Amino acid sequence: MERFSTQYPRKYQYDKTNLIDSLGHSAFNKRIKTSNNPIKIIVTGGTFDKEYDELTGRLEFKHTHLPEILRLGRSMLDVSIQTLMMIDSLQMTESDREQIKSECIRCETNQIIITHGTDTMVETASVIATANLAKTIIITGAMIPYPFGSSDGLFNMGCALALVQTLPNGVYIAMNGRHFLWNNVRKNRELGVFEERE
Repeated sequence: MERFSTQYPRKYQYDKTNLIDSLGHSAFNKRIKTSNNPIKIIVTGGTFDKEYDELTGRLEFKHTHLPEILRLGRSMLDVSIQTLMMIDSLQMTESDREQIKSECIRCETNQIIITHGTDTMVETASVIATANLAKTIIITGAMIPYPFGSSDGLFNMGCALALVQTLPNGVYIAMNGRHFLWNNVRKNRELGVFEERE
């Protein structure tokens, strides 16, 4: 499990002396002080982390892009990243979903984000919800692989990071600027969007 703390390339580094709030406290110090309870990001695979293999011509998994995404987004949050599995959600079994639920139960923090393939994230959300945890759990993903450049993954992760800090306890799906409770969402495969159930 990787504890992630943003380290910006030199040309993107902030002038820390300018990051002072109205009380005269450094924003960097405030981030460090809250590090005892970081946001947990559980990686499970899906289109979010797929890459194009030029030799095979297929989309495959190599490693998660989460650290790079957080750096590009200049995230000031203290997060812990765990790669639980790297699979296509269409190949996810009930045993895999139970493993994700168990990890949510074991997790000490009450703020959890799960990256997941979009095809079956609703099913996984339903399984996690059976645990009835006093935690805020956000499931997000991408329609286009992050390395392609036109991916919605960066935007979706930014939304998920904001929502996990503000929504009440529950299991939610967050995609393309919207969020839904686990039991009131479906994927519209014709339009390629998530929407409330009719």
